[in-house]
Amino acid sequence: MADEVRIEVAGETNVGRKRNHNEDNFALMPEFGLYMVADGMGGHASGEVASKLSIDAMHDFLTETTDDPERTWPYKMDRSRGYEENRLITSVKLANLRIYESAQRDGKKRGMGTTFVGLFAAEDGVFIAHVGDSRCYRFRAGKLEPLTEDHSLLNDYIKMKRLTAEEIENFPHKNVIVRALGMKDTVKVDTRFEIPEVGDTFLLCSDGLAGPATDDEIEEVMRAATGDIKEMTSALIAKANSNGGPDNITAVLVRWADAG
Repeated sequence: MADEVRIEVAGETNVGRKRNHNEDNFALMPEFGLYMVADGMGGHASGEVASKLSIDAMHDFLTETTDDPERTWPYKMDRSRGYEENRLITSVKLANLRIYESAQRDGKKRGMGTTFVGLFAAEDGVFIAHVGDSRCYRFRAGKLEPLTEDHSLLNDYIKMKRLTAEEIENFPHKNVIVRALGMKDTVKVDTRFEIPEVGDTFLLCSDGLAGPATDDEIEEVMRAATGDIKEMTSALIAKANSNGGPDNITAVLVRWADAG
């Protein structure tokens, strides 16, 4: 795959219009084929600490296992999954534990956590992993498709019983997430595998984008800004801000471009 395509990436984060500091973080790690967004929570800058810890922990584990593939892992491999998927899941579980233990040691950081969404390019495709309500979308041939399902109270309600559009709009606990890194000492990581096609653009984003901007609006922005990937990233953030910018906004774009 690497011989035929060129992977273009861009990332941007913005404090938004209502918050006074940014608890989101993102990372572009082309050396590992990993791109991620983390949306911290906890207040008093603890969310910012948690989201940064997740990036650092994953970077450390991927570095160590690249340098020493025989290194003993802290978690057992799931034999139903391949090496690279296990490596990704283990790095997320380690990030979770690092945040949880840091919060236990420091009373001021109790309750801190972060959502996470990442795209991990392997030999034959990409693995998408997520915990919480940060999302991954695929933009292909002018159409936007969500590839993740929010770990949120609202989504749990939607799955349990059919809610009307009005009930979803007026749901009182939209911001309550039921899974995040740092909430407990263990975490379940959802993954899926996709085979990219030339022209595909994957969007990783915090709910500061996917909340204020609808999927249709995100698709419209991406369709209109088909050229420079950095311009597309900035246009997405501008859209969320033009819709009120109630939260920190982070977007990472990963595009499979023709190597020619």
